[in-house]
Amino acid sequence: MVLITGESGTGKDLVARAIHVGSPRSAAMFLPYNCTTTQRDLADSQLFGHRRGSFTGAVADQQGLIRTAAGGTLFLDEIGDLPLDVQPKLLRFLEQQEIMPIGDTRPQRVDVRVLAATNADLEQRVAEGKFREDLYYRLSVIRIHVPPLRERREEIPHLSTYFLREACERLAKPDIHLSSEALDVFSQYWWPGNVRQLKNEIQRAVALSAPGGTIEPPHLSPEIASPRLPGASTPSREQVERDMIQAALDRAAGNISETARALGLTRRGLYLKLRRLGFDTRAEVDTR
Repeated sequence: MVLITGESGTGKDLVARAIHVGSPRSAAMFLPYNCTTTQRDLADSQLFGHRRGSFTGAVADQQGLIRTAAGGTLFLDEIGDLPLDVQPKLLRFLEQQEIMPIGDTRPQRVDVRVLAATNADLEQRVAEGKFREDLYYRLSVIRIHVPPLRERREEIPHLSTYFLREACERLAKPDIHLSSEALDVFSQYWWPGNVRQLKNEIQRAVALSAPGGTIEPPHLSPEIASPRLPGASTPSREQVERDMIQAALDRAAGNISETARALGLTRRGLYLKLRRLGFDTRAEVDTR
């Protein structure tokens, strides 16, 4: 088992994909599953499957994600948000490689590798009774911590080149380049949304550029391209993050979903930053 930890948007999914590609299972399926987006009463069925008629609405057999990924890799993102009542079934599968679909009477063996990731403090969740201690130790046989992008700025040019090529292919806009000035701006920015924000920023810039063009600082989002005034005092890291998030909130008229997308964060990731930075989420944001 491998547990990948790090802030929201740091690229934990990219690490998981790299592990899969470098494994003997690389030719098989890599199946990501976000535990945060799952309704509590559906997580069991989505992961382990069910038999037709086993509950209201079960009109057909469902094999579940674990069997779907058989022979390959199942990536459980935000494992800390997996419902507590589903955790024993996951632990049983990790230990015995067997699942019991809802409504079935016999366990079924499944060969699949499980990778997990979280931006939560699982030790704290264990202490609070929100995460099983035995599952925590089973998941964290090998731990990989992905630092925030601000702590590995030397990777920004390489990541920018990769995301630029990806965006050009996706949007069918060939031969778009990043200027050295734009790369300098990227290298100096704080990136509160980490790798996800960098990827979204480059995709936005490509979308606004003509084929064969060059992305310059004026093509970037205002909060990224705006230079600091000469002689101004250097703000703290928290103040930089707070100012950037407040600017994004103002542009989105307080809409939390739009703000999270603009910053390259999940809604939950943005809420965590808002609480850490002292925002009054009840008063300052629209929870839509």
